[in-house]
Amino acid sequence: MKAKRPTKAQRLSSTTISTLPQTIIENILCFLPIREAARTSILSREWRYKWTTIPKLEFGLPTVSEITTEEKLPYDIASARKNMDERCKLFNAIHQVLLMRQGPIHEFTFDPYISCNCFELDQIILHLSRNHTVKKLRLALDSEYSYKLPLCAFSMHQLTDLDLSHVDIDHQPIFSGFGSLRSLCLYSVKISKKALLHLLSNCPSLKRFSLLGFIGHKDCTIIELFDCLHVIEDLTIYGYNAPCSRLGSRRAFNLHLKYFCFEEMSLDDDHHLTFLAVLIKCSPNLEKIVLVAELEYYDVNEVYSGILEKYSDVWLEHIKELVVDYFNNSKPSMEFVKFILARSPKLKKVLIGSVVEKDEEAEMLKFLLQAPRASTVEIVVK
Repeated sequence: MKAKRPTKAQRLSSTTISTLPQTIIENILCFLPIREAARTSILSREWRYKWTTIPKLEFGLPTVSEITTEEKLPYDIASARKNMDERCKLFNAIHQVLLMRQGPIHEFTFDPYISCNCFELDQIILHLSRNHTVKKLRLALDSEYSYKLPLCAFSMHQLTDLDLSHVDIDHQPIFSGFGSLRSLCLYSVKISKKALLHLLSNCPSLKRFSLLGFIGHKDCTIIELFDCLHVIEDLTIYGYNAPCSRLGSRRAFNLHLKYFCFEEMSLDDDHHLTFLAVLIKCSPNLEKIVLVAELEYYDVNEVYSGILEKYSDVWLEHIKELVVDYFNNSKPSMEFVKFILARSPKLKKVLIGSVVEKDEEAEMLKFLLQAPRASTVEIVVK
C-alpha cells in the first residue's frame, strides 16, 4: 500500500517554531508583551497553553487595550473615569494571568504608567511570595501615590534583583535578609536611616546599588553606608543623597567598587567633593567614574577650598575612564580633573560634556592637555 504523502501543513510544521524545545519557546515569548504572548494561544491546540509557562511577566498600561469613549464629559471627569477603567482592566488582567499560570514566575514587573493608589498590589505580592520563586521584582509606582511595601515582600528570599520606585518602607523590616540579592535600586523611596542600613546590612551578596531620587533620609555618615556595602562593585547615587561627609571614624577601610556614578552633583560643592574624594580613596579597584552635574549656573571664579590636597596620597591603579556630563570650567571642577589625570596610570579616556561657550571650551581643553598626566590619555570635550 502506498504511503500517504504528508500534507503541506504537516511539512511546514516540521520546520517551524513549534519544533523548538519548550525552554526556547518560553524565551522567545518572554520578548513579547504579555498580551501578545497570550494571543499565541489561537495558533493551534498545541499552543493554547504555552504562554502560561513563561517565567517573565511584565504588566503596565500596554497590557490592556486602549479605552475609547464617545461620551462628551468634562476633561477632569473623563480623565478620572478613563484612569479608573484602565486600573480595573490592568488588575483584572493580572489576576487572570496568575490564575492560568502553569509554571514558576522568576521575573515580575509592575509599571502601570497610571496615577492610582495600588492597594490591590498587596495581594499580588503576597501570592508571589507564597507560590513562586521570584528572582527579579520591579515595582515602578506613580509619584502621586506612594505605595507602602507590605511585609510579605521581605519573605522573597530568592530575589537577586529588586527595583523599587515611589515606595514607602516606613518600618524596619523584620527578616533574615536577602541572601541572594545582587542588585538593588531605590528611586524616590521613603525610608528611614535605620531601615536603610538594616536593609543593606542584610544583603551580603549585593554587587550593584542605586540610590536615586529624593530619599527620606539625610543623616547617614560615609562609614555607616560603606560598612553595609562589603562586596559592592557598582554604585550609583544622587548628590542630595550623598552621605554626610564626616567620616565618623578614622579607621581604614576598602571598597570593591569598579564603577561609580554620581548624579545631580556639583564639584563646586565642598560636601559633594569631599564625599567623592573619600569614596575614591577607599576604592582602589575603580575602573570607571561617571559624574552628572546639576544644570545650574556656576561662577567660573568659584573659590577652590583645597579639599583634594588632603588626598595627595591617592593612587588610582585601575581607573580607565572618566566621564563628566554638564561640566563647567570652575576652579574646583578643573582641579578635580587634574587630580584624576595625575594619579591614574591606566587612564585611557576622559570624556567631558561641556556647558560653557565654544571659546571657553578651547581654553579649557588647552588647560587640561597641559596638566600633568600619569598616562597617555585621550581627552574629548563635546
